[in-house]
Amino acid sequence: MSTPEQHTSADQMTSAQKRHDQLTAAPDATEADAAPRIEVSEHDGNTRIDVAPEAPVRPGPGPGMPEADSEADPED
Repeated sequence: MSTPEQHTSADQMTSAQKRHDQLTAAPDATEADAAPRIEVSEHDGNTRIDVAPEAPVRPGPGPGMPEADSEADPED
């Protein structure tokens, strides 16, 4: 006879645990799906949010898109 898994109630979980739980709940989800995508830091009272260097998805136009080319003229 196997023992039931221990589940932590939602109000006992930290926000990081809730995030991990939500991002890995899908049938084909992997641990990589729960990897951090942003870095938050505080400098002189200002909060800075950066996209993590290893984030698989980044905001803005992707590589090969004309908008991503720094030499592309936006008027073209």
